[in-house]
Amino acid sequence: MELRNMINRVFGGVRSPVTVTSYKMLNDFTPTFTAYNGDLYDSDIVRSCVHAIASNAGKLKAKHIRTVAGAIVPTNSKIERLLSVRPNRYMNAYDFIYKLVSQLYSHNNAFAYIHYERGEIEGIYPIGFSSLEMVEYLGELYCKFTFGTGFQMTVPYSDLIHLRRHYNRNDIYGDDPRKPFKPTLDLISTINQGLANAIKSSARLRGLLKTTATMRPEDLKAYRDQFVADYMGISNDGGVGALDAKADFVAANDKFSPLMADADQMAFVRNSAYLHFGVNDKIILATYDENEWNAFYESVLEPIAIQLSLEFTAKLFTGREQGHGNEIIFEANRLQYASVKTKIELVKQLAPLGLLKINEGREIFNIAPVEGGEKRIVSLNYVDADKANQYQVGEKEEVDDDENGNQAGSAGDGTAD
Repeated sequence: MELRNMINRVFGGVRSPVTVTSYKMLNDFTPTFTAYNGDLYDSDIVRSCVHAIASNAGKLKAKHIRTVAGAIVPTNSKIERLLSVRPNRYMNAYDFIYKLVSQLYSHNNAFAYIHYERGEIEGIYPIGFSSLEMVEYLGELYCKFTFGTGFQMTVPYSDLIHLRRHYNRNDIYGDDPRKPFKPTLDLISTINQGLANAIKSSARLRGLLKTTATMRPEDLKAYRDQFVADYMGISNDGGVGALDAKADFVAANDKFSPLMADADQMAFVRNSAYLHFGVNDKIILATYDENEWNAFYESVLEPIAIQLSLEFTAKLFTGREQGHGNEIIFEANRLQYASVKTKIELVKQLAPLGLLKINEGREIFNIAPVEGGEKRIVSLNYVDADKANQYQVGEKEEVDDDENGNQAGSAGDGTAD
């Protein structure tokens, strides 16, 4: 019942086309995509990389703006409130972006369904699915989703937010992340298994049991099995065994010990994973400085923000609405990671020019806004360039007389307007 309720909530009112045909692509005979739910996201290194990107991308804030005569006008619209607070009833804005970006970096594709009720957007829901097929109906592109429960739903592609990564070979989907990353994933798995085996082996005796008397094969095997059960298990945490005169124990040479990857080899494998995701140790551990953060923002987060902005603008607004300057942008306060010295210098240089409002300056230092803080303060050391001569040498502006002999800007009776 709960599953059916969620299906109805997300896809309520959607009716799948009765007859569909597979969508023919230029470079692929099978227009299907299967979400990979194997070892990729299960790896601790991969999950750390994805989390570092998704958790920082979750800080992006959606804004609905309108450009009028070259000027950007904030709207504070319902769409902006929906995207910046709670895109759907199951998740807040941070969780929404986190989930989308996590799916993007795990599968190189991420989908979110735009649910309309009575012509208005009720919510936007990220979709986790098992497989997807592109189909065509009456000349329109549809996506046929198959979920883990076996439930299927076909929705118009125009009602889907679609994010792609490594978008190259396929006409619709981002490339499969498994092929280039599989060698690194195999190395990670091998290293983890080797480490586990080495730890287990270190608690055991390893060697040859040499008997001093001739024994039948079945007796020799039983004697060995008893010795193994008593002394060569993990329960023998002391690492010591005891023998009588019947046998001698010869320890194994170190060359038979399990091999472990050294620090350089482990760093190589780790860096291979970091290279795939565009991160490093400092990003993973959050020990970056402002320059390292800016590099991470420009190379990883900003492309995500641009992709989100373009896709949400295209799918949430009609062509006419976009023509009137409506768009969605995702922005982040990059200055929150700057040093105090940089913040002070920035405010010191920008505030006298009137480029910052009082509350904008307070926000840079993570200080709460104040009443009246939307004012701009400008230093008197600066003057309008068009009035520089008047300000410096006292020259007055020349005024033209109108056809009645009155000065422009004055009333007919000679008094100031």
